[in-house]
Amino acid sequence: MSTRAPRDPIQAAGTPESAWAGWAELAALPEFALTGLRSAVVVAAHPDDEVLGLGGAIARLADAGVRLRLVSVTDGEASHPHSDAPAASDLARIRAVETEQALAALGAADVEVVRLGLPDTGVGLHENELIERLTGLVRGFDVCAAPWSGDVHADHEAAGRAALAAGALTGVPVVQYPVWTWHWSHPGDPRVPWGRASGIPLGADHRQRKRAALDCFASQLQPLGEKPGDAAVLPPEEVAHFLRDQEVILR
Repeated sequence: MSTRAPRDPIQAAGTPESAWAGWAELAALPEFALTGLRSAVVVAAHPDDEVLGLGGAIARLADAGVRLRLVSVTDGEASHPHSDAPAASDLARIRAVETEQALAALGAADVEVVRLGLPDTGVGLHENELIERLTGLVRGFDVCAAPWSGDVHADHEAAGRAALAAGALTGVPVVQYPVWTWHWSHPGDPRVPWGRASGIPLGADHRQRKRAALDCFASQLQPLGEKPGDAAVLPPEEVAHFLRDQEVILR
C-alpha cells in the first residue's frame, strides 16, 4: 500500500467519531468562557459552517441576550458541482432559507445575517476584499469567531486568514473553529495546535437545539437525487463529530 498522502484529505476516509470520543485530552480541554460577552461576530465560509462549529455557542449567546452578527461569506452554491438535479441550480436560495430555519431552531432568530456573496470555492481569490469587508463588520464587537485557517478547505482557510487580518486591524479578538479538521486529523495530530484549543460546554437543551438546527440543512444532509454527484455532503458519520457535549475553538 502506498504511503503517499491523499491529494484531497477531505475526500479520503475520515477519522470515526469513536476515536475522538475515546481521546481523554479532548474532554479535558480548558473552558472558553462565554460569560461577559456583549457582542460577537460569527464568520461562516458556507451556510451551515456556523452551526456545525458553533451552533451550541450561538444558542447559549442568544439566550444570554448577546448581540450576534453572522457573516456568511459565500452562499454555498457550489456544494454539488457535479449534480444536475434541479436543486443544484438553486442552492444559494435554498441554503439561505436553511440558515434562517437553523437560527430559529437555535433560538437565535434575531441574529443579524450578512451575506457577502463571494464565490463558493473561490474565496481565496477575493481575500483582500474579504479582509476589507470583515474589518468593517467586526469593528466594535467583543469577539469574532471564524473557521480555522488550517482546516484544509481552501474557503475555510481564506475566511480564517481574513478574519485574523480584520481582527489585527480593529483590535477585535479572533477565535477560530475547526470543521473538516475532525475528518482528516486524528487525536493528538501534530498538525493541529491543540495547545491553543479550548472547549465550550453544551448542556442537553443546547445540544438538542443544535441537532435540530443541523437537521434544517437538508441540502447537505440528504442526496439531491440518485446520481453519484447528488450525494450528501454531510453523511451521518460526519455529522457525528458535531453532536458532542462541547464545541472547540482555537485561540
